[in-house]
Amino acid sequence: MIQVRELTKFYGRKAVVEKVNVNIHRGKITSFIGPNGAGKSTLLSMVSRLMDADTGEVLLDKSKVKDMKSNDFAKRVAILKQSNFMNVKLTIRELVGFGRFPHCKGRLHEEDERMVDQALEYMGLMDMQEAYLDELSGGQRQRAFIAMTIAQDTDYILLDEPLNNLDMKHSVQIMKILRQLVDDLGKTVVIVLHDINFASVYSDRIVALKEGRIVKDGPTNDIINSESLREIYDMDIPIQQMKNCRICVYFNS
Repeated sequence: MIQVRELTKFYGRKAVVEKVNVNIHRGKITSFIGPNGAGKSTLLSMVSRLMDADTGEVLLDKSKVKDMKSNDFAKRVAILKQSNFMNVKLTIRELVGFGRFPHCKGRLHEEDERMVDQALEYMGLMDMQEAYLDELSGGQRQRAFIAMTIAQDTDYILLDEPLNNLDMKHSVQIMKILRQLVDDLGKTVVIVLHDINFASVYSDRIVALKEGRIVKDGPTNDIINSESLREIYDMDIPIQQMKNCRICVYFNS
């Protein structure tokens, strides 16, 4: 379990995340949702050690994250930032191989190659594994970076808006893969999402932020209802039930 305790971050005098307390349950998909500027990405960045908190702490299975050695942390937690750019000539396979660095320090062995193959297969990239990153579309490049996090083979996978630059088909593909990693391999996924319907259909739990504070936290069906969504987004959002999924009809609200 990841435990967030009284986490606060200031930009200047403004608290962009303020005294946040939340538990991230193991073996679940937890989605962070909320309006722009709510503090979702900042919170995820502090949990993943990409950003220091001003106050508060994060515990990973009862160990203080800030006290963990970087390599030990990287064996437990894989992170995909919102923007990923590499100004080097790399193939997809070489990039995905970087996910194995905490385990092999750059010298890939048989088990590492097997994990790379598995990640490429998961993301449908095996046939183009020798293509260079600068030859790819934005969506293909995003899939390659997600494959890198899968190859890292961690207990926890933290993703900041991974559906950016992806069309509908590949967005669904990635969410199904994340669901599979949780259901079949017992991974724990934390994901920042803008599309509340992806959160509704694929998440086990939802944490909703607004103005730097958590306003809702619980099982998905407890959050995806018109009353809760009105509090989060200041909109009246009708809900329709489709094949056991709650779909938010916000397009004409």
